[in-house]
Amino acid sequence: MNRIPLSPPSIAPVSDGVRRPRWSVMIPAYNCAGFLVETMEAVLAQALAPDDMQIEVVDDHSTDADVEALVRTVGKGRIAYFRQSENKGSLRNFETCINRAKGHLIHLLHGDDLIKPGYYQAMDELFESYPQAGAAFCRYEYIGESSKRLYFRDAEMKEAGILQDALLLLASRQRLQFCTITVKREVYEKLGAFFGVDYGEDWEMWVRIARNYPVAYTPQALASYRLHVASISGRSYATAKNLKDLQWVMQTIQQYLPETEKERILEQSMKFYAHYGIKIANDLWYGLRNRQGVKVQLQEALRMHRDWLMYWKITKLYTKMALNITSFIPRRKKAERV
Repeated sequence: MNRIPLSPPSIAPVSDGVRRPRWSVMIPAYNCAGFLVETMEAVLAQALAPDDMQIEVVDDHSTDADVEALVRTVGKGRIAYFRQSENKGSLRNFETCINRAKGHLIHLLHGDDLIKPGYYQAMDELFESYPQAGAAFCRYEYIGESSKRLYFRDAEMKEAGILQDALLLLASRQRLQFCTITVKREVYEKLGAFFGVDYGEDWEMWVRIARNYPVAYTPQALASYRLHVASISGRSYATAKNLKDLQWVMQTIQQYLPETEKERILEQSMKFYAHYGIKIANDLWYGLRNRQGVKVQLQEALRMHRDWLMYWKITKLYTKMALNITSFIPRRKKAERV
């Protein structure tokens, strides 16, 4: 079985006769034991009764700790645990999460992210108010390794409701994270799970959903997306795989767009993520002094788009590199979807 599916994996409906809760909070985890306890505690603090909310950690064969023991200690029987027989990769683990979910609403909450008080109530209210919505998400904050708030994501609308022009808005660039969004299980059953790449794969999914369903939104900041400083050492950044994967996403979501908007959206996205590549290059230098990583990141960014501001940023970075300026600036997560 391919770790990265080439097409959306099928999601089987829940078997007839199975007692179904309204919610399934599925927590995909891999080597994030240092954050998992806080994640589970945040869910338990607002968990509904077991008949109304399934909570389960789906462990992709972690090696950093006895994750089952952590779940048993923190969950005290309220949180179920499933361990993959071998490391399947993030996309297959998400697929497992969705297939194991029994609820009508699925929240995929990474084992290092958090939700804030009121998240599930707010999502419930959105689905009750807008039953036509296939998914609902909230504004969010960025937090660091210590869980201290770094900054807020800008709000998409001032008031809660159906997100206006959701397809074009979400297609232009990634505007949300896994922790922010709840999706109806029937939507995954119709559209399939995540596929294609393992960097930016969720961006494609949210656009795919917006192509087929209205999407609800609340400007309340009810989720916390954690930034990991050490993540900039990842192979994705050092080889510019992040930008290559994002270009795959951009090309893939073209099929979901009106013909009259395709060129504009693609140009807008390429420009945004070319500049994003320069930010990553800065991270690679300030955090790791990885000259080769900087070089490939900038080369790929310039293949995507070129303007005077990019050249100015690149010149500024290379000047600092020549002067050996290495003041550390933490920015990105393991695979941040900006």
